[in-house]
Amino acid sequence: MIRLGTAADLGAVTAVYRDASLSNPGDREHLLAHPEYLVLEPAGLDEGRTYVAEENGALVGFATWADTGEAIELEDLFVDPGWMRRGIATALVDRIADLLRSRGVDAIEVTASADALEFYHAIGFVDVGVEQTAFGTAPHLRLSLA
Repeated sequence: MIRLGTAADLGAVTAVYRDASLSNPGDREHLLAHPEYLVLEPAGLDEGRTYVAEENGALVGFATWADTGEAIELEDLFVDPGWMRRGIATALVDRIADLLRSRGVDAIEVTASADALEFYHAIGFVDVGVEQTAFGTAPHLRLSLA
């Protein structure tokens, strides 16, 4: 089930964020050296921009979008490692894409981990550039909603 997240979900969302982030071997060392990057800000939940996925009564994934003023960005997309590769991330992106499309948005962008490129390409994102992140450069992608 995909639903709009609430402030009450912060603890569960934070646990998914931490577990999923640390499951990525390419980022684990950097994150453990800089634990401040494992702190999830509650703004997406507080502002109604975060959708959560529940399975069997447990929160297993979430996605947050943001309006940067220049583009609409997929800010977060995380799935509990034990629930990966079951269509949850795709369902979360689809829900946000449907919402944004209904608001007249024509594209959504994401700065992605290189480890997630195969996923993003599989669901229709295309490369549009490179962004500088705290851990180096990362691919920047766009999904047309038109």
